[in-house]
Amino acid sequence: MDSDFLGVGWQFPLAIANGRVQMTRYEAAVRQSIEMILSTAPGERLMRPDFGCGIHDLVFATNGAETIGQIVSEVQRSLVEWEARIDVLDVAVQPSADNPSHLLIQINYQVRNTTNRFNLVYPFYLE
Repeated sequence: MDSDFLGVGWQFPLAIANGRVQMTRYEAAVRQSIEMILSTAPGERLMRPDFGCGIHDLVFATNGAETIGQIVSEVQRSLVEWEARIDVLDVAVQPSADNPSHLLIQINYQVRNTTNRFNLVYPFYLE
């Protein structure tokens, strides 16, 4: 296993302790990268305007099958484009039991270098 491929980087969100930027490593760095991709809207980064995930364009969409399909498609597309260290196994979206405008995006992925499988649940709020 060559975990060096997975990298070491600044912790997201940025954290400073003892005057130093906190670092994250390996599979935790991959997870934080996925969260960063999903939480960034295209156009938000000045030097990389195409970076991010287009789900933010759906904030005012109605909660229905079409919106859920668009979210699944956009999440898969953005992760394939921006996170080369993983294979996306499945993306599913379902409303929260507590609030129908709160969607839970469940992403199942495999880290290519280690073949370890993970899942991540990303909250998304419709207005």
